[in-house]
Amino acid sequence: MATRKPAAAEPVRPAPARNKSSSPLAALPGQQSLAQLVHLVRGEKVLLDADLSMLYGVETGALNRAVKRNVDRFPADFMFQLSAPEWESLRCQIGISSAHGGRRGTPYAFTEQGVAMLSSVLHSQRAVQVNIAIMRTFVQLRRLMDSNRDLARRIDALESRYDEQFSAVFDAIKQLITDDKQRKSKRPIGFL
Repeated sequence: MATRKPAAAEPVRPAPARNKSSSPLAALPGQQSLAQLVHLVRGEKVLLDADLSMLYGVETGALNRAVKRNVDRFPADFMFQLSAPEWESLRCQIGISSAHGGRRGTPYAFTEQGVAMLSSVLHSQRAVQVNIAIMRTFVQLRRLMDSNRDLARRIDALESRYDEQFSAVFDAIKQLITDDKQRKSKRPIGFL
């Protein structure tokens, strides 16, 4: 019985051009539009297979077949398939209709490391350029999250400092009110 050799890296078939903007030769999207494609699933920032295939200019099925031929390069922390509830939740968040046709199953989600690994699976200049743009977007998002964390820490420090100061002010006001009440209660009633 002859054993079949593992398939050599077959060229990934480009997706048919729907319009000029989805053409593989179209300009790479900016970091702003790439950031809109990044979703938070299971606590990880991920890109969905359909979005990646659009960026790379290949069919989603072709991208997934290339990944399955090299499944050993994509451990669970690089790529995972969404569960049905996760997919439903994400579809509601991003506004994908459930019209007939389209996907038969739930999509694959690629983490930052999984996207980086895709360049070794998809052998095209476009894939390299898209990966560079995506990596820059992930770095920008990480910096943004770090600056937000730093801002939150500063706000917490200010709140605690002002809480102490306001506490002292409120204590002084309470003392003035009680002193005033005591002074008023000691006055004799009537004419002197």
